[in-house]
Amino acid sequence: MELLGWWLMLVGTLRLASVWFGFFNIWALRVAVFSKTTMTDVHGRTFGIWTLLTCTLCFLCAFNLDNKPLYLVTFLSFIYALGHFWTEYLIYGTMAIRNLTTVGFIAGTSIIWMLLQWDSHQPVKSKLV
Repeated sequence: MELLGWWLMLVGTLRLASVWFGFFNIWALRVAVFSKTTMTDVHGRTFGIWTLLTCTLCFLCAFNLDNKPLYLVTFLSFIYALGHFWTEYLIYGTMAIRNLTTVGFIAGTSIIWMLLQWDSHQPVKSKLV
């Protein structure tokens, strides 16, 4: 497995912790992510399901880096997540800067790495001569 695949596995595993917190420990999710707001159990479960989906994308993409549609969807999930967290910080004020820094580092690193590797993960096409 390539290094990018291992990174995506790490990110997916870290996301599993957020899934657990969303379903079973809403207080930890609030402290780790949305520290400037109150959260209900339904908010936690919704965040958990959304994060489970992105976690699944990371795992699938890690093992299928040559699958362009899957690669694109996984890449976009990082863009969407980063956009979501930026709006939570800048517009809604539900996140502290230290929490944004953590998720921003993971999402930002993934976005840049996947952009740099974009063309290197294409199936080899045969040429008819």
